[in-house]
Amino acid sequence: MDVRHAKPVDHGRVIGRLNAWWGGRDMAPMLPRLFFVHFEGTSYVVDDEHGQLAGFLIGFLSQTRADEAYIHFVGVAPEHRGVGLGRGLYERFFSDAAARGRTTVRCITSPTNVASVAFHQALGFEVEDVAQDYDGRGESRVLFVRRSQ
Repeated sequence: MDVRHAKPVDHGRVIGRLNAWWGGRDMAPMLPRLFFVHFEGTSYVVDDEHGQLAGFLIGFLSQTRADEAYIHFVGVAPEHRGVGLGRGLYERFFSDAAARGRTTVRCITSPTNVASVAFHQALGFEVEDVAQDYDGRGESRVLFVRRSQ
């Protein structure tokens, strides 16, 4: 597997696979090109041994909270799940954020995504809140926080 920083050219590759990875749900609007343009240094893509997209993580350093970083979106191709690729992406982000003085990482997920909740807790995230209507009416989210250990 080849892990590298995301580039603007990767946006089309990720968007081209994103909805299929989410079982046909329209997820593309959650990942505009701006993330690939402005957050290259804290975002990653993974290509498999055939050069095919295997996963990605889009994250950034908070501009308003000097000790925090945020993971916006992570995806792993169905055929590459369960082998530690997602965990590896998170660990790389934790390391890069810590090297830049960030001691807290935040992220969110849907409360109905029990696998995601369990995954984040296994990575050391704590549930800070379950916020009703966080992303609009009826769009509740689990708010996670992970402080340096």
